[in-house]
Amino acid sequence: MKYEKQITQSMERLDQSLFTLRDLIKRNKNEEAIRFMEEGALKDRYDELQNLITLSSSNQLGARGVNNVGTL
Repeated sequence: MKYEKQITQSMERLDQSLFTLRDLIKRNKNEEAIRFMEEGALKDRYDELQNLITLSSSNQLGARGVNNVGTL
């Protein structure tokens, strides 16, 4: 449940950053838009989401924070 909440929040922040990027492009602020993508909040939001996904696929811990050992 916590993972779903983190992903949802991260996706919402990414969506807000994409809206900001769209606004910059619409106002013809292309240089600022490029910086926003390469060094700014959009890059940070994308990296944050990518890290959450990477951790979820590599983390083999169970619901209680212990390794899934299967049948003992």
